[in-house]
Amino acid sequence: MIENIGDVFSRPGVDLKVRLAANLGALVAQQSPQLKVHINAALNVGLSPDEVKELIMQMVLYCGYPTCIYALRAAEQVFSERPK
Repeated sequence: MIENIGDVFSRPGVDLKVRLAANLGALVAQQSPQLKVHINAALNVGLSPDEVKELIMQMVLYCGYPTCIYALRAAEQVFSERPK
């Protein structure tokens, strides 16, 4: 049984990069305010900014152009706020 978020992230079978890529897709679709937090987390586990942008662009087929523009703007804000 899953009791907390740590239980989900610590499950075997998929590494953190894949988990966070899946999270980004879901959060883009929801236009979630948590998107920026998870973009930062994805970058912290090794996804590149280009990979994050491509994951968002992949969602245009499923979520629509306006939703992805929102997400790309959020991603650009995260990228610009991170230390170089």
